[in-house]
Amino acid sequence: MFIRSLSLRDFRSWEQVELELSPGRTVFLGANGNGKTNLLEAIGYLATLSSHRVSSDAPLIRMGAERARIGATVVNIGRELRIDIELNQGSANRAQINRSPVRRTREILGILQMVLFAPEDLSLVRGDPGERRRFMDELCTARLPRLAAVRSDYDRVLRQRSALLKSAGRHARSKADLGTLDVWDGHLATHASVLLEQRLRLVHDLAPYLAQSYAAIAPESRPASIAYRSAALPAEYQDPAREPQPADTEALEAIMLRELAVARPKELERGVCLVGPHRDELELTLGEAPAKGFASHGESWSFALALRLGAFELLRATGAEPVLLLDDVFAELDRRRRTALAAVAAGAEQVLITAAVPEDVPAELAAAALRIDTAGGPDGRISRISESDRVATLPITESATVTEPDSVTDSP
Repeated sequence: MFIRSLSLRDFRSWEQVELELSPGRTVFLGANGNGKTNLLEAIGYLATLSSHRVSSDAPLIRMGAERARIGATVVNIGRELRIDIELNQGSANRAQINRSPVRRTREILGILQMVLFAPEDLSLVRGDPGERRRFMDELCTARLPRLAAVRSDYDRVLRQRSALLKSAGRHARSKADLGTLDVWDGHLATHASVLLEQRLRLVHDLAPYLAQSYAAIAPESRPASIAYRSAALPAEYQDPAREPQPADTEALEAIMLRELAVARPKELERGVCLVGPHRDELELTLGEAPAKGFASHGESWSFALALRLGAFELLRATGAEPVLLLDDVFAELDRRRRTALAAVAAGAEQVLITAAVPEDVPAELAAAALRIDTAGGPDGRISRISESDRVATLPITESATVTEPDSVTDSP
């Protein structure tokens, strides 16, 4: 799988650009703040419908603009598909596949698969459980795009049920309130069981890749492992070595209904939903100790890198090879970790790299390079491909070109 073209309009610092890309390695060179990371962020958004840097879409729209547009042509085993998305201020986003509108933006999920490694990934190890849940859910959705609808339905039911718990907790608990809560319990258990089954399957499948990647990066360190942790699930389900079974979804739904019934008095008292995948955790372990709080800075970086490399190898083994995005990461890594990451990147079909200076890119990833700078504009600094050095080489054949902005269409 590779991206043949990428177009942006009013996305972050990019007023307008269209790039033609090829398989192999391409490096975007530029000083911090020039907008090179925004290119990878846009690609990541097309793959996940979210940003790895911010939680809302508003910052993605260039200051002074009403909407932002991202588009890409993706080639997968010789088949081309065009995907476009329009991010709107104050209204719903819109998406297209091959220039035809789709009912829901999530219908573009699965067309582009990518794995992005960025400095923010350190939060996978040191951050709160929400970061690790997001990691699991995005990887699950990459493997099974229809899970996006399940996640959306689960979040909707969770909001409705939480509102009812708050209302019922403030007033007399009438039979009507409790009866309505029973209905929402059923909906929550149904969606939760599907999400749980996919998360458990992911952890089972990812665990060996994670262990192998970490051992390659930090052979002198303690072994790394992962496990799913949920207060609602029996211990047997939380063993990453357990082989997922066809009947798991039905069994998990029954477990959820039982645990919701047990937790109801406390939930009514506190007015919050205490049971469900939204409270679960991906446990990261080094030796016998949890990585969070016990891992050194170097070990934390190694674990974060191993999670991304494990995800890359998992997707590569089970489907089309994903595009690998490396955002200013080599400057953060020591020689061994740089070498391990470069070894994987060297064998990927398409790798897009950002770096401040050419020296940050390992020699084995010699690649075509586009230099990026900024120019002043009425709404702030605007990113552009440097006119003084539009294509540099580091030092292999050219694999990226720039189309003049006039060629960009108005279609989202």
